[in-house]
Amino acid sequence: MYPLKDGKNSWQTQDAHEIYRNPWIALTEYKVLRPDGQPGIYGVVAFANQAIGIVAVDAEGRIALVGQWRYPLGAYSWEIPEGGGPVGTDPLEAARRELQEETGLQAESWEPLLRMHLSNSVTDEEALIYVARGLAQGQAQPEGTEDLSIAWVTLEEALELIQEGRITDAMSVAALQAWALRLLRK
Repeated sequence: MYPLKDGKNSWQTQDAHEIYRNPWIALTEYKVLRPDGQPGIYGVVAFANQAIGIVAVDAEGRIALVGQWRYPLGAYSWEIPEGGGPVGTDPLEAARRELQEETGLQAESWEPLLRMHLSNSVTDEEALIYVARGLAQGQAQPEGTEDLSIAWVTLEEALELIQEGRITDAMSVAALQAWALRLLRK
């Protein structure tokens, strides 16, 4: 293990002002003293939900991908099943719900795979990713904002899709690579 020593907080908050809030995010502007002692501002987006991702692996080792149009990107995106759960609630329950909603799948076994922070220079968003196995197909119940396609790929295909730039979602890229590393270590 690498000997890592955490540094100290060299930022000083002088004032905070909430700029915007909706049911999903809040934007706060902070007046700060930067690490160099100079005054500045810092904008932080706080999320009401914790990001949840699922690497759903079937009996043949294939992985479920979900395709959907991502409005902020103006592009179609292939991803692992993802969603969110309110901060402070059981993330595994949110993962079960999201997998069933988006794919119709239910899993017999769940294991944590990865914890990560998304865009941590401007947000506090945390993501938890699970591996789901022992899958049984049921009926998907996507939300009204979701028009989803489902595809099954091998891990090798998924990694190639990352290399080709066809899978660009940060949680999906990290989750699929973490799953590949876990399998290599076995």
